[in-house]
Amino acid sequence: MTHLTFTVQDQMATIVLDNPPQNRIDLQMADELSEAITAIGSSDARVVIIRSEGADFSFGGDIMTWPGAETRELRALFERYMSVFNQLELLPMPVIAEVQGLCFGGGFELALRADLIFAAESAEFGHPEQTLGIVTLLGGIYRVAERAGKARAAEWAMTSEKVPASEMSRAGVVNRVVSDDKLREEVLAFAQRIATGATRAYAAHKALLRTWSLGGVAAADQAMFDIAMPLFDREDTQAGLNSAVEALKAGRPRPVLEFQGR
Repeated sequence: MTHLTFTVQDQMATIVLDNPPQNRIDLQMADELSEAITAIGSSDARVVIIRSEGADFSFGGDIMTWPGAETRELRALFERYMSVFNQLELLPMPVIAEVQGLCFGGGFELALRADLIFAAESAEFGHPEQTLGIVTLLGGIYRVAERAGKARAAEWAMTSEKVPASEMSRAGVVNRVVSDDKLREEVLAFAQRIATGATRAYAAHKALLRTWSLGGVAAADQAMFDIAMPLFDREDTQAGLNSAVEALKAGRPRPVLEFQGR
């Protein structure tokens, strides 16, 4: 039985975690997620939604086999999880996490790989690792620090408290908080709009943010033109520039273009 499914339709990919009752992450799910990401990367998808079936996004890792396991075996497992999660983070297209219910541990760390997080009003986030005597093994604490600052990241990781979506939004971790009954509708509408946007420019923005994350402003400045200038050879960029110039000459508002992803 599969632990997730994925589809690509109308240039929009959707990954659905489906491992009831808590959508816990195990090796099978990681392998299936890797296969889905690889397939999406070679498809015509221009935006990705990752969401879950059931009441909760994910309770995190399936810890059932961890007690008594050899450290080398656990390290190999966690390195596999890290590799797959980073594979999602490196997709050259916008990734949106649609979060409902509880989003804990590895599930939270998976959501943090998305560029944007949309959460239901009732959603709660947290790092339960402290209650197990371990750390956020898949990079959660420093990815939260990148969004919300060191102080909040430290507090949330050290207390393992459940943090409401509204507080996560105020801290900059969550992009939008939506009423529970409107979450799917809001995410789909946003994704459909993004799917007709400048896909290559989105990829460039992701690359610049990744460079900044690794090396700061100076590193991003140094990489800027190597990343940005190839866009001027793209059909979408030329179409956008020509459209803007024609509108300026005619004294009319610039039209909203539906880009082709080229």
